Amino acid sequence: MSLPFFKKTLVMATPVTTLVKDTAWYGLSTIVGRLLNWLLVPFYVRVLQTTGEYGIVTNLYAWTALLLVVLTYGMETGFFRFANQSNNPKQVYRTALHSLATTSLLFALLVTVFAKPISVLLLGNSMPGVVIMMAFIIASDAFMAIPYAYLRLKKRAARFATIKLVFVAVNIGFNLFFLLLCPYLYSINPSIVTWCYRPSLGVEYIFLSNLLANAVTLLLLFPAISEARGTTSSFKLLRDMLAYSIPLVVLGIAGIFNQMADKILFPFLYTSREVAMSELGIYGACFKIAVIMVLFTQAFRYAFEPFFFEKSHNDNDEVQKRRNLALVTNYFWLFMLMVFLAVMAGLDILKHFVVPEYYRGLAIVPWVMWGEMMMGIALNLSTWYKLTNHTGLGAIISAIGCFVGVILIVLGVPRFGFMACAWAIAISNTLIVVISYFLGQKHYPIPYNLRNAFMYLVLATCCYMVIYFSNMYALPLKGWHWVINIIAVVAFVVLALLHEKPLRNVLKRVIHKFSS
Repeated sequence: MSLPFFKKTLVMATPVTTLVKDTAWYGLSTIVGRLLNWLLVPFYVRVLQTTGEYGIVTNLYAWTALLLVVLTYGMETGFFRFANQSNNPKQVYRTALHSLATTSLLFALLVTVFAKPISVLLLGNSMPGVVIMMAFIIASDAFMAIPYAYLRLKKRAARFATIKLVFVAVNIGFNLFFLLLCPYLYSINPSIVTWCYRPSLGVEYIFLSNLLANAVTLLLLFPAISEARGTTSSFKLLRDMLAYSIPLVVLGIAGIFNQMADKILFPFLYTSREVAMSELGIYGACFKIAVIMVLFTQAFRYAFEPFFFEKSHNDNDEVQKRRNLALVTNYFWLFMLMVFLAVMAGLDILKHFVVPEYYRGLAIVPWVMWGEMMMGIALNLSTWYKLTNHTGLGAIISAIGCFVGVILIVLGVPRFGFMACAWAIAISNTLIVVISYFLGQKHYPIPYNLRNAFMYLVLATCCYMVIYFSNMYALPLKGWHWVINIIAVVAFVVLALLHEKPLRNVLKRVIHKFSS
């Protein structure tokens, strides 16, 4: 999807669509960045020697996501709030930079000192080098959150997106260098690469590539960091910022742990850490196939939402706003069901995303995709507690879902393996949606079309069952399952379009924008 398309379609005057226009660069960099990183997975599963090595990658990056929330301790949000209210925003910037620089450096040094026991605890073997690199990756990411926030504050969206994409490109480049080019050169003439390459290392190069890419990113952010000069940090200001920001950490930890609990807890639920990492590698790689749902839903938000909200142009009517929220949620649900069916219909192709050693994990894909769908719906439903300042209730809902998910993982993994993790994601996120809906209708009623939603769910379920059985019984031997799968997906799309005249009009306008 080209940038000119975003520029043309996102020029609208309502507050919501103006926000989408302002964040088009951020959305573009996020979608492209995630897509390129997603494409690293088929590369990793082919160059790493065992599924256990990819299990290490899965586990440590889950810890990275969790620890990053802790190490930024809500300071990014605090920075935006205080910088917008202060007469001296540069002082806010410098204070936040100094705070995160100090805590990030202390964290990295502390982990370095205890790297060996930490690696034994997390990985079951001594890989202190990997743990140290992970620590500096987390520390640098935490520190760079503020310069990135500063670019957003100054509305330098293009520079923000460019630096993000440079990071992705450099990271991929180093991965290809260490894991593809160096082994090839080493097989021809070892002396060419012995200065930078050791064939005994494998997973280490994934973290080294990330660390080097972070270093390049830090250099690119240096001009923005240097703009903090000319003022001094304020301890009183820092105290006020921490008082505001730290409570947000609890919400952040609950949210991220709900997403990462399966990958964090999994190794501790097996008696053999080696077996656990091997199973986690299979789970983590196949999980990435399901995450394609997230890429499509993000694209939906940035490309299609403006068309739905355009109806409320110059209209501040509260009733109309609620109708638009219901409309977006309805079509978001429909769009996700289409993506779900398309992925399941093409799973015979998508399975080549991984190698045969990982095929056992393909059974998790429909469950994880359902969980991701529910997460997307939950994000839409979260509007009610944000608009009514009931964020405390939002935190409680997230905590309930997280608690249920953790219980299912802890009790289920020893008996059912990684399938329990997939079921936990599907069940816990569905529970969050159900609770959020009923509480939302009490505090901020929105006229969601449940009849339509249920009808599309039943239709999608019928189409999925056709796809499932066509893949299961003999038909793949003759290739007829492709015909049946395509017919099932097309039938769903056609029936949906016949039923949704407003959606047909939106699609016509989108096609017109593409062709103009």
